[in-house]
Amino acid sequence: MTRSAIAAVVLAAAVLAAGCSGDDEGSDGVAVGGLESGALAAGVSAESLAAGASVSAAGITVVGSGSVKVAPDVAEWSFGVQASADSASAALADAGEATERIVAALREAGVAQDDLRTEQVSVYPRTGDDGLSVAGYDASNTVRATIRDLDRAGPTVDAAVAAGANQVYGPTLTVSDAESRYADAVDAAFDDARARAEAIAEKAGVTLGAPVAIVEGGGGGGVVPLYDRAAEAAAADVAIEPGTQDVGATLTVTFAIE
Repeated sequence: MTRSAIAAVVLAAAVLAAGCSGDDEGSDGVAVGGLESGALAAGVSAESLAAGASVSAAGITVVGSGSVKVAPDVAEWSFGVQASADSASAALADAGEATERIVAALREAGVAQDDLRTEQVSVYPRTGDDGLSVAGYDASNTVRATIRDLDRAGPTVDAAVAAGANQVYGPTLTVSDAESRYADAVDAAFDDARARAEAIAEKAGVTLGAPVAIVEGGGGGGVVPLYDRAAEAAAADVAIEPGTQDVGATLTVTFAIE
């Protein structure tokens, strides 16, 4: 079943539920073929559809799941600098100047302007030995960089450190085409749902019909790391091992019975 067809079924089921909710409010759920598990009868109100329930005429309802393995191709790093001075304004100024040098180094290393953003700016007093008096101020400034070529991640981190970054956090590894890979996972989830429904239909002695309701589950899916080998950092060399991630999807599908 194509993705456009799946979307059409979802829309049609919603219209059907809205039109029939007034007539079926008093009807009860009935098990199919004597199976209480995996069966849904007509009579669920349109309000339940809005709440995320699967609504259709009598049929078999199953939950299918699917996933695809992907290799992350985008890394995000945070580069910060901390500066100390007698006054808060001087500490902020020193941290700001150091951050400008880091940003310039990141740009020179190939990070686009749109892939750089200030993440945090802070200043706080530094107390003396008595723990009460203010001996000075510490300021920090952090910029987040999105590196879209993992082969350039190591040299980019090295450039930021050489420019004065003394706080480095990362990487956060993501997939650039997560939406299209999620669509592949949805396809796999639908195939899994159909296989489960066919097994139930065979056991119940009925013929499986077309899907009449499809509800997307799992909060819209997403990228879930299966394992994530962190960066191995040395003083002048950073190696990035992206590992693999799992893009997963869940569908609750109701199939008519014939």
